Amino acid sequence: MKALRKMRPARGANLESVPVPTPGPIEVLVRVRAASICGTDLHIYGWDRWSASRINTPMTFGHEFCGYIEKVGSEVTSVKPGDFVSAEMHVNCGHCRPCRMGQPHVCQNVKIIGIDADGCFAEYLIIPIRNIWKIDPAIPERYAAILDPLGNAVHTVLAGEIAAQNVLVTGAGPIGLMAITIARACGAAMVFATEINPHRRELAKQMGADVALDPTQSNVVEQLREATDGAGADVLLEMSGNPAAIHQGFQMLRQGGRASLLGIPSDPVTFDLVNDVIFKGATVQGIYGRKMFETWVQMTELLKHGRLNLDPLFKEHLPIEDFEQAFSLLQSGQAGKILLYPNGVNA
Repeated sequence: MKALRKMRPARGANLESVPVPTPGPIEVLVRVRAASICGTDLHIYGWDRWSASRINTPMTFGHEFCGYIEKVGSEVTSVKPGDFVSAEMHVNCGHCRPCRMGQPHVCQNVKIIGIDADGCFAEYLIIPIRNIWKIDPAIPERYAAILDPLGNAVHTVLAGEIAAQNVLVTGAGPIGLMAITIARACGAAMVFATEINPHRRELAKQMGADVALDPTQSNVVEQLREATDGAGADVLLEMSGNPAAIHQGFQMLRQGGRASLLGIPSDPVTFDLVNDVIFKGATVQGIYGRKMFETWVQMTELLKHGRLNLDPLFKEHLPIEDFEQAFSLLQSGQAGKILLYPNGVNA
């Protein structure tokens, strides 16, 4: 089968021919229909410091996908060949303290398919049956391919009260854009976005932001405070991982507000703990992955009832052979979610 693989510790990737894997007793073989490229894949492709510390080559990367069950292991009874599925790609151990306490999404021994094991940039991949998620027939294929990052956004937005709240999303990358439409669907009063990229600011408006601000403007904090009668945002959803955006976001957060942080800085970040958190009485949450499987239930309900319009994210649908073009587009900041088709666009 074809597989996009990281063959050596350097920038780039190679389309290779590798054997089709065989599922074990409690695993399934999935024929990949569409796979989406995420920020983590860009890190792996570019081979930055994080990738060098985490990725063992050679390996097949990619962890956002949808596809069809091709073959099931001898002990699998809950799905059958032909079922349309996606999967939670964080494989928890089930034995550590967080897992035992109902928090498998922060398993201390987690293994991630597409990072720690061969992923979905291939014609087929192996998934443990307990991680498989059957797709509701009402959910379009293009949406089914991005349930992993959509789950990150749903988890972040719904980590606290959201209805009738004024919400600030810092960073309008794909997950930030998803958070905007989720907050809107869940009853946010006003949704603000900050983003330096003009193209993404326009996308933020298309996704439902009331106001999309350029954070490089000197008066951006005052603009948000003026729009909220001087109070500031009730909720900060930090999606950028940029230190300047984090500082600015906390300046925009009201007294007693909630800050949910998903963006991952490349280096340690320092900020004014006293004034931005302690004296402000802020609730600060670290958000990681998706709750297993509460978040999957939540986003399925939002999608199958038509509450989320994610279409502005999608433009490019490419065969996996055009992966270099796809990664170049994403690195330019001029694309939303690009779908790769290992088995052919029209397969």
